[in-house]
Amino acid sequence: MAEFTKGFLWGGATADFQYEGGFNEGGKGLSTHDFETDGSLEKPRMITLELADGTRGEVPTRESFPDGAEAKIYDDQYYPSHKAVDFYHHYKEDIALMGEMGFNVFRFSICWPRIFPTGDELEPNEEGLKFYDDVITELEKYNIQPLITICHDELPDYLARKYDGWSSRHVIDCYVRYATTVLERYKGRCKYWLTFNEINAVNGYAQIGTHKQDEQTVYQAKHHMFVASAKVVKIAHEIDPENMVGTMYALSQMYPKTCNPQDIMASYMKRRNNLWFIDIMARGYYPNFTDQFFEERGVKLAKEPGDDEILREGTLDMVTFSYYRSMTISKDTKLTWAMGLLGGDPNPYLESTKWGWPIDPIGLRYTLNELYDRYQKPLFVVENGLGEIDVKEADGTVNDDYRIKYLAQHFEEMKKAVNIDKVPVLGYTMWGNTDLVSLSTGEMKKRYGFVYVDLDDKGNGTGERSKKKSFEWMKKVCHTNGKDLSY
Repeated sequence: MAEFTKGFLWGGATADFQYEGGFNEGGKGLSTHDFETDGSLEKPRMITLELADGTRGEVPTRESFPDGAEAKIYDDQYYPSHKAVDFYHHYKEDIALMGEMGFNVFRFSICWPRIFPTGDELEPNEEGLKFYDDVITELEKYNIQPLITICHDELPDYLARKYDGWSSRHVIDCYVRYATTVLERYKGRCKYWLTFNEINAVNGYAQIGTHKQDEQTVYQAKHHMFVASAKVVKIAHEIDPENMVGTMYALSQMYPKTCNPQDIMASYMKRRNNLWFIDIMARGYYPNFTDQFFEERGVKLAKEPGDDEILREGTLDMVTFSYYRSMTISKDTKLTWAMGLLGGDPNPYLESTKWGWPIDPIGLRYTLNELYDRYQKPLFVVENGLGEIDVKEADGTVNDDYRIKYLAQHFEEMKKAVNIDKVPVLGYTMWGNTDLVSLSTGEMKKRYGFVYVDLDDKGNGTGERSKKKSFEWMKKVCHTNGKDLSY
């Protein structure tokens, strides 16, 4: 069997608030994720609030705050981001396991308030910068390249409270200062950068810092993020011409439910409404159909002179994306989230995970071809993986054969895209190479990693790391560059 292209990057992916911990150490300020409580499949994650009358309340993470409410941390609540799985104190051990597996890339995010505690400072927190210096030094011992997400669905809580997050253009300047700081600090040590994570999906207080979640507020905030990203792309190239910059997009695939032309058109339109985020950032302009998109929603974007030129001059070098599932779309389909990304109709040809996500390896090949045909830029699969309830046996083993099967099937389709379709794919980072806290539910029960972490949904446990069965299988994949996918 053929292998992947020479230099293909194999690794894992994490986010600081799901993985790092150390939320009040090293001079770190509060993040907008630090107010989120744990949840479950039955109960969504909630943000704890102090209401205008001084009482406590809760809202789902993606809903608007009641007037006068402020996010607050209470001593009797459990907040998963505060401890996560404690990479902050286990980074040497975790990276050694990555090296043993044969990783040559590791995607992680820098915690913005660890570098600028409020986001409004003019000078960074040296202790925060030093932590990531140490992480990169450890990666270098094992010849693992960093792939750094500059902003992974969060911002300093102070910017959310004082400026209403990304609804304010002031946050553009704060972000550019922060991004420039880390680009300069790690110059020559990191080549691959992501300005934002799943920008076409994130909304809510934790992600964009706005207390209101109406479409006018959310899309105005997105425009400010587009401008900020384009500015940073240009700066990244000036700092180091070798830098390659992308932004990560959530790209669950969409198929027409039937061959009814109405279903086909509905699927096309919804997919296009997902892809226009990449259109703007990879091509440098709003596509023509967004005029109608905004008009239908009553959205009137406020642009400043020069914004369009900034977008044109700061286009992305690569298209990076997450792929977990696919869905079917009919003319009657209603999707959840403001960005229209989740839900869809059942596909009778596919099995689903315990969390209801259809498993569709062929959809990954389809998506890779779709994206390269549209953008003609290198691609990078920076999130994919299987969330499951892994059980540690009495002898310490975790027999996650289902994860091995899932990955082998997805890698086989990715290999076809690379070797048959000639799609330039730079690499693959599986989500949660080490077990971490689930974003959607805030629980440990939904596990993704090759490495089991002894912690439960409330943070109880030793935090001990142990290899799952998939660890040795992935080690074989890395060392054969994907030639041997047998299981």
